[in-house]
Amino acid sequence: MEPGNNTGFPEFLLLGFSEDPELQPLIFRLFLSMYLVTVLGNLLIILAAISDSHLHTPMYFFLSNLSYVDICFTTTTLPKMLVNIQTQSKAITYAGCITQMYFFLVFLELNNFLLTVMAYDRYVAICQPLHYTALMTPQLCGLLVLVCWILSVLHALLHSLMVLRLSFCTFSVNSTRWFNLPVLIPSLMTW
Repeated sequence: MEPGNNTGFPEFLLLGFSEDPELQPLIFRLFLSMYLVTVLGNLLIILAAISDSHLHTPMYFFLSNLSYVDICFTTTTLPKMLVNIQTQSKAITYAGCITQMYFFLVFLELNNFLLTVMAYDRYVAICQPLHYTALMTPQLCGLLVLVCWILSVLHALLHSLMVLRLSFCTFSVNSTRWFNLPVLIPSLMTW
């Protein structure tokens, strides 16, 4: 038998925080409010950096990009979770799971790469303040962000393709067979 993904069922069962129907509205409101605060706060950071000409510096350019990535990162998982809580559905398709995992990894890695670039920017500003404007040009800043995007996309693609080759364990729930996906990244699981 050649290795590969031998899944026979098109969906995964997502285990929620609580099965108690009385807690579902509270959990929904809690996560919806956290999502809205995250999106609105990051949008305000982006709008402030764009609208004020004094903030057109490399630090605020990277901060705006980080805020955008944070919005994308939270939008990768929270809306699906909110829909699942509201509809009492626990299923996610196999393709949906792989897609969600891919974008989760892209924005997670992009977040880390942007923080690294921001640390380099602060290093140059502190250790070489007289050469800062000559070293951190807008072209270099744009190139650094582009490299962060390329590395994140390629790395997440590599991991997603590796996950496609895995086979998943199954278990029975109410005499229906479902796939068990205890964590989002199956490559870290021990079976």
